[in-house]
Amino acid sequence: MSRIAACLEACKASGRKAVVPYIVAGDPWREITVPAMHTLVAAGADIIELGVPFSDPMAEGPVIQLGHERALAHNVGMGDVLAMVAEFRQQDPNTPVVLMGYANPVEVMGYDAFAKAATTAGVDGVLTVDMPPEEAGDMNAVFREYQLDTIFLIAPTTTESRTKAICAMATGYIYYVSLKGVTGAGHIDTDEVKRKVDGIKASTSLPVCVGFGIKDGDSAAAIGQCADGVVVGSVLVNGMGESVGMATRDDEADPSVDPLAGKDRVALAEVVNARILSIVSEIAEGANR
Repeated sequence: MSRIAACLEACKASGRKAVVPYIVAGDPWREITVPAMHTLVAAGADIIELGVPFSDPMAEGPVIQLGHERALAHNVGMGDVLAMVAEFRQQDPNTPVVLMGYANPVEVMGYDAFAKAATTAGVDGVLTVDMPPEEAGDMNAVFREYQLDTIFLIAPTTTESRTKAICAMATGYIYYVSLKGVTGAGHIDTDEVKRKVDGIKASTSLPVCVGFGIKDGDSAAAIGQCADGVVVGSVLVNGMGESVGMATRDDEADPSVDPLAGKDRVALAEVVNARILSIVSEIAEGANR
């Protein structure tokens, strides 16, 4: 049984909803990521989704796009992300880590080389946002050789036949997108989410985690009524950016100048981690009301 499957089975056995926070590796600076991952766990995270910085994160709303930009400003790439996971694993052998990103960085490395490096680092699963299920056969085959779970998105607009096809390919869990559009947008129609989650569960025994639009304890509680897990991303990435005064884009800033230069990173890390603890603790409490 994979680390993801064991985690979600343990949550189910104890009557809990899994809490799945998302952060971008290297945001707001690279050295904060591993301590932030440990803070996520301390706050109640069951699984960590770690975003791989990418220059064109088309599925993301402006908040997470900015998180990618902040990470890329520190030249954080796939090799750095895998090194962060390996460092995290030195102290935490149990919490599943899912890399969430885009196909290009994986394809540049090659499926086999990436899968080998990811497994060695301690990655448990991969969610490739822009990889159509119809084209994912080769990738899935390689990842399964290395015991990497392959997680796919299902959207409100996904047809029943396509839902069945995705469920047949996925392992670990299904990520249901509760809203149309990009991350961080709109308000959740919980009745519609329940209807769609029930439809997904008719096609798979995998747990269904729901993300997009979960902003606080109340929205987590609403989603927790019908999902096996709740995913929180935009509000967390925004909170981390706000903590260091970088929650908005400064188009007039010199991109060659680090906006955190000369600042006390130790003090900033304390502020960032306190914000993470507050946000994720509220989500965890709400999801399990």
